[in-house]
Amino acid sequence: MARRGSGRRLCRVRALSQQLLRPEERLGSARRVAPPGAARQTEPMDLPVMPPVAPMLAKSVSEIPDVGHVEPKWDGFRTIVFRDGDEVVLGSRNERPMTRYFPELVDALRANLPERCVVDGEIVVATGDGLDFEALQQRIHPAESRVRLLAAQTPASFIAFDLLALGNEDLMGRPFSERRDRLVAALADVEAPIHVTPATGDLAVAREWFETFEGAGLDGVIAKPLAGTYQPNKRTMFKIKHERTADCVVAGFRWHKSGPVVGSLLLGLYGEDGDLHHVGVTASFPMARRKTLLDDLAPYRDVDLSAHPWGGWAEHAAQAGQLPGAASRWNAGKDLSFVPVRPELVVEVAYDHMEGDRFRHIPSFRRWRPDRDPRSCTFEQLEVPVSFKLSDILPGA
Repeated sequence: MARRGSGRRLCRVRALSQQLLRPEERLGSARRVAPPGAARQTEPMDLPVMPPVAPMLAKSVSEIPDVGHVEPKWDGFRTIVFRDGDEVVLGSRNERPMTRYFPELVDALRANLPERCVVDGEIVVATGDGLDFEALQQRIHPAESRVRLLAAQTPASFIAFDLLALGNEDLMGRPFSERRDRLVAALADVEAPIHVTPATGDLAVAREWFETFEGAGLDGVIAKPLAGTYQPNKRTMFKIKHERTADCVVAGFRWHKSGPVVGSLLLGLYGEDGDLHHVGVTASFPMARRKTLLDDLAPYRDVDLSAHPWGGWAEHAAQAGQLPGAASRWNAGKDLSFVPVRPELVVEVAYDHMEGDRFRHIPSFRRWRPDRDPRSCTFEQLEVPVSFKLSDILPGA
């Protein structure tokens, strides 16, 4: 494996506040949703499967099971597309619509999907040879002018991987093998930016995909039982993701929302510039452990903030995605201030992959590493997947 240096990425996406949504955009609305700038229609959508629908989920497993079907795990926004004639609604995993944020996709879906259908898939943004989740996060913006600008600058793609309804047929009770065949047939002539996910029934090919596709920014693989029906909000599929460990410096913590116990530990790695870079947090602890963590951290809380590597974050607010303590662009009411500690503690965490110079998902606490010198905790310890072109997975992407 190649080794990585430092880069940049923004904080992980959080659920968008409900107040950003216009009344007509809520999925419970009986009226059709028009994209920004288009004339609004008043005819009710009438599909055999109606929004909102919670997507079917996957449980984590350590090995790829031989269930007859494996496909790439796309790192984007899970989306169920409802199309009824000219009307298109993009439903998200939290069942809130994202239609207004991707006007270029709405047009492409009208041009490519069957006249009346419900399709499960993923919205992604591809830049260069891989997926760019940071650019995708930026697409969620309340200003319509900004939405239009980003649609032109960083256009999105939609990758279809399941068919819930076609015409007047509700397919959710049909086996996945039939739904997959119907999906491939119905979308046989689609063109970029609409795609059908590749898939394989060959376990050896699936294992090769797992090792190589990560280099294009993919998130692992998904295995789907061929006989399975579509079960909203149920973990009936299997996801297999990479797991790695890293030794990180603990340079601060945030309080838990419930009271005076540790909510999360702030993690850092030293870059080639000699600075301690904020790379994420570890936050999943039992309540009893949150209390004892305060005892672990107590000897290190006597710190001069002016000498702390992140003590000047308030003077560098422009680097909001890189330093802790900045306001959250996803939740204006969320307190992201932190309690600094001397950067002398090292913790081992488990993670799946990095995006830029931050953990893509919240890593898991493994153990303290009193044997490690904090200065030895650098980006050089991290593995980087061998580069792989997204166009080799999705022609035309």
